[in-house]
Amino acid sequence: MGMTSTEKILARAAGLDEVHAGQLIMAKLDLVLGNDITSPVAIGEFEKFGLDRVFDRDRIALVPDHFAPNKDIKAATQCKCVRTFARRMGITNYFEVGQMGVEHALLPEKGLVSAGDVVIGADSHTCTYGALGAFSTGVGSTDMAAGMATGKAWFKVPQAIRFNLSGTFRPFVGGKDLILHIIGMIGVDGALYKTMEFSGPGVASLSMDDRFTVCNMAIEAGGKNGIFPVDDATLEYLRQAGAKEPVIFESDPDASYEAVYDIDLSQIRSTVAFPHLPENTRTIDECGDVAVDQVVIGSCTNGRISDLRMAASVLKGRHVAEGMRCLIIPATQKIWRQAMDEGLFDIFMDAGCVISTPTCGPCLGGYMGILAEGERCVSTTNRNFVGRMGHVKSEVYLAGPAVAAASAVAGRIADPAKL
Repeated sequence: MGMTSTEKILARAAGLDEVHAGQLIMAKLDLVLGNDITSPVAIGEFEKFGLDRVFDRDRIALVPDHFAPNKDIKAATQCKCVRTFARRMGITNYFEVGQMGVEHALLPEKGLVSAGDVVIGADSHTCTYGALGAFSTGVGSTDMAAGMATGKAWFKVPQAIRFNLSGTFRPFVGGKDLILHIIGMIGVDGALYKTMEFSGPGVASLSMDDRFTVCNMAIEAGGKNGIFPVDDATLEYLRQAGAKEPVIFESDPDASYEAVYDIDLSQIRSTVAFPHLPENTRTIDECGDVAVDQVVIGSCTNGRISDLRMAASVLKGRHVAEGMRCLIIPATQKIWRQAMDEGLFDIFMDAGCVISTPTCGPCLGGYMGILAEGERCVSTTNRNFVGRMGHVKSEVYLAGPAVAAASAVAGRIADPAKL
């Protein structure tokens, strides 16, 4: 029996000729990631090992992004712990304020992930890097500690689900709408501990930013990882990022899949996930009249340059509704500068938006946009659980940047095609 691309990556990392779903393996790691929330716990566990060095100071990335710039004394203490450890261990890829960004946008941009890599991160959205043809997945802080010490991790090889994509998106529709459509179709546990493999002729029409968005939210369907095939767009992205030489794996024609879904991209509508689960989806024409108080455009899901361009195309020449708070958060310093240089900041500021330094901030209810009781937010982030962005009686509606921007203008969930 053949293997999927994920199985081939894991087999290579485990030093085996082949692996199959359900098999337990020990795999070598190409990168270990932590942030300012999860790293301090991992550092505490690492220090219990009594080691004076990490397995490879060039293959660990520490990114204080959740509560950075520090929002309070506790956040400052967390970041200081990470900073001190990074300096003591000589961690090459430590990104402080001024160089940092939202981790899952920053690492690919810095060329730290390449096709064929095995990456773990103490953050559930580490699955983002499957867009580059890597196996990447979130782990707990103790697994991160073991990874920093040994450069290895245990895995159970996941079963796979395949999504065959065809066609192209209609205007104002993108990767966020696709993954919300899929999660609405299969549910938040529809891919539990499974590989979500995206393939078919429609892949070529997806930008790299679209692919990052899709893989980022694989975890919201319960997925162990999401993964795209490596094509010319992938290789060009890796070349521009200065990533190491890619190792390309393709799924075999006789690889085993638990299920196969065919999706025509031209049939995907702008999609919104209503509270309080990403699976609670409705197409834009099914949303009804929902007034909102705040819009957030950013995060590791939709804070890239194409997302900001899309939002700007909707906001240009318009102004946000009276009483509306619209927060724009570019995901990295590079994206921030690019958006500024392209004149997008002028559009956002003329429209009455506020622009933040890169941070995860409001996505996890940290800061920079906390909701009060009864408030509603349309957000391009990835989760809308109870209390995710503030008060337990607030509501978060997930959408792509076009719908978010249109909703800021209208003061209610709105179709950008009808503004």
